[in-house]
Amino acid sequence: MSGLLAGKRILVTGVLTESSIAFHTARLAQEEGAEVVLTGFGRLSLVERIAKRLPKPAPVIELDVQNQEHLDGLADRVAGHLGEGIGLDGVVHSIGFAPQDALGGNFLNTGWESVATAVEVSAYSLKSLTTALLPLLTPRGGSVVGMDFDARVAWPKYDWMGVSKAALEATSRYLARHLGERNIRVNLVAAGPIKSMAAKSIPGFEELAEVWDNRAPIGWDLSDPEPAARGVVALLSDWFPKTTGEIVHVDGGVHMMGA
Repeated sequence: MSGLLAGKRILVTGVLTESSIAFHTARLAQEEGAEVVLTGFGRLSLVERIAKRLPKPAPVIELDVQNQEHLDGLADRVAGHLGEGIGLDGVVHSIGFAPQDALGGNFLNTGWESVATAVEVSAYSLKSLTTALLPLLTPRGGSVVGMDFDARVAWPKYDWMGVSKAALEATSRYLARHLGERNIRVNLVAAGPIKSMAAKSIPGFEELAEVWDNRAPIGWDLSDPEPAARGVVALLSDWFPKTTGEIVHVDGGVHMMGA
């Protein structure tokens, strides 16, 4: 078998529609030789239907990252699909959520309950997902890759999701620090905006899109998730064996542009 991920076993979260970066990551991972397991939350039947559009069949496991029972049983459920004694080589964290009152310019009025939900689901879950899967990752190490949106600056109407992404970035660095001795790499891909299901839930998304239309030096296609997915697959591969705690920007170059 040939391919960048030949023989590897990858868990991908966050596949909800064909327009998502997670879906294209799963597709590319399979095309590069990996065996893929998916997780879904809520509309499992939709995830299962979308999974059928991948090049190969992929099992779907229900996972609510706020449900400790789901996390406690995750490794066993994944192992049930992979086979006895077979571990994971990679994990893709593509999970994010903020209640509507935590977005849209309501920053000063958002209550702690909504903020806590945004941070738990969008940032803390990187830690809880990774530690839940340590029994499958620890034997030979592996790569954890999370999806980010540049949190160095304050974006219009992104509000507490922006804060959650900043927390995600810090979480990835601390995970990289603590898991390095187990040969587990932890990195993020900071992607430009994509017209996905997640984007539709962000008030003012069009304002963000205009930034990329005007400032990406090599251009950016809002309808093309593949560049970001390629970045994720590259970090899952053996071609970045000593890269950890890094944020790889796949955004057409917007992150480095000045005035």
